[in-house]
Amino acid sequence: MFDIIQKRKYTYWISGVLAVLSIAALAVYGLRLGLDFKGGTMIEVRFAKSPAPQVSEIQGALAPLDLRSLTVQATGDDGAIIRFLASNDDVNGKVLDELKTADPDLTLIRTDFIGASVSDQIRKNAVWGTILSIVAIAAYIAFAFRKVSRPIGSWEYGWGAVIALAHDLLITAGFFAVFGKFLGVEVGVPFIAALLTILGYSVNDTIVVYDRIRENLLRSRTKSDFEQIANRSVNETLSRSINTSLTVLIVLAAVAAFGGEGVRWFAIALLLGVTFGTYSSIFVASALLVTRYKMRTK
Repeated sequence: MFDIIQKRKYTYWISGVLAVLSIAALAVYGLRLGLDFKGGTMIEVRFAKSPAPQVSEIQGALAPLDLRSLTVQATGDDGAIIRFLASNDDVNGKVLDELKTADPDLTLIRTDFIGASVSDQIRKNAVWGTILSIVAIAAYIAFAFRKVSRPIGSWEYGWGAVIALAHDLLITAGFFAVFGKFLGVEVGVPFIAALLTILGYSVNDTIVVYDRIRENLLRSRTKSDFEQIANRSVNETLSRSINTSLTVLIVLAAVAAFGGEGVRWFAIALLLGVTFGTYSSIFVASALLVTRYKMRTK
C-alpha cells in the first residue's frame, strides 16, 4: 500500500506551484477571447469547384485583409465557415471578393453577426454557469455524505471537492492563457463547455474516493486513525481511477491529434482537465479532508 496521504505536503507543493503559475499567467497574459465573447462575423460558404480549397489556402487568400481573430473551419467536402472579429458589410464584401478569386461560383450560405451586447451576455452566462455548477456540486456532496459526521462534517467533503475542482479549472485556464499568448489560441463557448465537462468528470472521480472513505468509516468498529482510513481508501480506488482516466485520455489524444481544427483545442482542454482532475482526486481532495481533520484535532 502506498503512503499517498502521508506525502501530502509534497503534492500540496506541486499543486501550489502550478496554481501560482496559472494565476500569474492569467494575470499577465489573460485569456485570449474569441468571437463568442467579443463579437464578430461568421460566414459560411460552399465551393463549386472540386476539390474545394483547403483551410490553409483560404487563410492565405484572406491574409491581405488582415482580419483579426480569423478562424477557418472546413464543413464537409466542399464548405467552410470563416469567423473574424469585424462586424460590417464592407469587410464582409471584401472577404467574399477574395474567396471568389479562388472560386467564382461559390455559394454564400449564411452570414451571422454577433453583437457586443450578445457576446457580453454570453460571457456573463458562462461565468455564472460555472459558479452555480460548483456550488451545486458542493451542496450535493454535503447532502450525499450527511450520514457521515465523524470525524469531520459532511459539508467538509463538499468543500474539499470544490477546492479540488477549482484547482483543476485554474490550472487548465492557466495553460490556455499561455497558449493564447504564444500560439494565438482563442477561447469561446466550447472552452466553457470543456470546463463544465471537466467539473463533471473530476467530481465523479472524487466522489468514488470519498464514497470508499465513507464505507471504510462505517465499517470501522474501532476508532481507527482517519489518516490511515483515507490512505487505504485512496489505495483501494487507485487502479480504478488510473485505468478509467487512461481510457479517456487515449480517446482525447486521438481527437486532438487527428480531429479537425474545430475540436482540437476542445480536446486539449479536456486532456488537461482530466489529467489534473485525476491527480487532484487522488492526491488533493482526500488529503484536504485529512488536513482538516488534523486542524480540528489540534
